[in-house]
Amino acid sequence: MRVGGHSFWVYIVASGPCGWLYVGMTNDLIRRIDEHRHGQIDGYSRERGTDRLVWYEHHRYVDQAIRREKRLKRWLRPWKFALIEQANPHWTDLYATLLPQPTGCP
Repeated sequence: MRVGGHSFWVYIVASGPCGWLYVGMTNDLIRRIDEHRHGQIDGYSRERGTDRLVWYEHHRYVDQAIRREKRLKRWLRPWKFALIEQANPHWTDLYATLLPQPTGCP
């Protein structure tokens, strides 16, 4: 199942550094993280307060993104921590980096 020219994202949100983790996949990362931040994702994510984007990865094809998401969900917590800390050692919330930055010009 390949859909060319699209964007798919595998992501990890956390409740805080080394806290609860949620691994997900979406075709609209900003919308999906906004839903996490506002508690609109029922179940595990809302119950655990996983609302900070700490890692994400782009995929061009949906089947690749689904495969990666399923693989990451099976990983042990220390492996996920290492993946996050390789790209984001301070567990910074990356949500703001997704938003368009104002240019400062009127």
